[in-house]
Amino acid sequence: MMTRIETLLSLYNYHALVLLMLLSGIPIHAAAQSEDCTPEGEYGFICGLQNAEDLVLVPGTDWIISSGMSPGVAMYLINANTKAALPLYPGDSPRMEQDMSRYAECPGAPDTATLITHGLNLRRGQGQHSTLYVVSHGAREAIEVFDVDAGGDRPVLTWRGCVLMPEGLAANSVASFSDGSLAVTVLIHPGKTVMESIAGKPTGGVYTWSPGETGFTLIQGSELPANNGIEVSADETEIFVASSGLRTIVAFPRGNPVQPLRSTARLGIIPDNVHMGPDGMLITAGMSADEPGCGGDFPPAEEFDLEKIAACPRGPIAYAIDPITMQIREIARAPANPRFSNATMALPVGDDVWFGTFSGDRVGYLKRK
Repeated sequence: MMTRIETLLSLYNYHALVLLMLLSGIPIHAAAQSEDCTPEGEYGFICGLQNAEDLVLVPGTDWIISSGMSPGVAMYLINANTKAALPLYPGDSPRMEQDMSRYAECPGAPDTATLITHGLNLRRGQGQHSTLYVVSHGAREAIEVFDVDAGGDRPVLTWRGCVLMPEGLAANSVASFSDGSLAVTVLIHPGKTVMESIAGKPTGGVYTWSPGETGFTLIQGSELPANNGIEVSADETEIFVASSGLRTIVAFPRGNPVQPLRSTARLGIIPDNVHMGPDGMLITAGMSADEPGCGGDFPPAEEFDLEKIAACPRGPIAYAIDPITMQIREIARAPANPRFSNATMALPVGDDVWFGTFSGDRVGYLKRK
């Protein structure tokens, strides 16, 4: 029989580790709110953002959109040049205009009071417009779709529709194709556990949807230990998936069923989100696995102690990965810091690399190598 924690995780896994901590009553070291936002060592910070789990850059601008993995927070807007942030959505007057031709199955706009945003994907469109795909929880388990208009002083969002997740499943990350099709990851399927993923056993999968279909379909053969971040290749023939359990990025062909094509070597992080960088390299990041101040590398599943993991800050590391050879190059690293931990992603913008976190009151940035 599944425990209460495992059952809730299967249904509501906003992020496996943070949810387990919350349900277990374990304090998350980096989540405490702080008024101190001064730079520290290699870090610069922008504070006042709650659980900014994923970040994307609006094309042709200095504006970064951040998710907010906390009820009612929704999304933030960050200026990468001025290093200032402000609420983006829902704001005082959220814009909503449903595209019934594409998202007729969507029951309407989400409840912004309970909306939790998680993984993000931004696809450039015509002119100053882009489409933002957002993994959502709280209000419902779905991929919310927004038009991003960057033609003014700052980007403006208009909600356009949604694609609901299958009953009992919560998405973790989302990627998009040029025809509007989507691919999402589910970290932990019902009946599976986080401990199984740590032991290297498949626990999640990749699901796809295309316009005209009524819902998501599992890609047979895509199951990995903790399917986390996801991205598609430039020619849209391949899908890249971060396996947090294996600590690798795995390439699959686009299709159903599939078999893995190739993989990176084991990474020195717990890889979380993965995005295509402006130079065509895959960018992934996470918290350092081998942290001396935390006793070294993560222990095996049979010795895994959640409370110890939660109580010790780990430094962020970002990698660039060649999508053809899967060779790895480190582009940024910072030491452990009690004010910023639990890194989930990296976004290169100019000379800086920005880091998000699934638990904290800020985002961090530092110079890239």
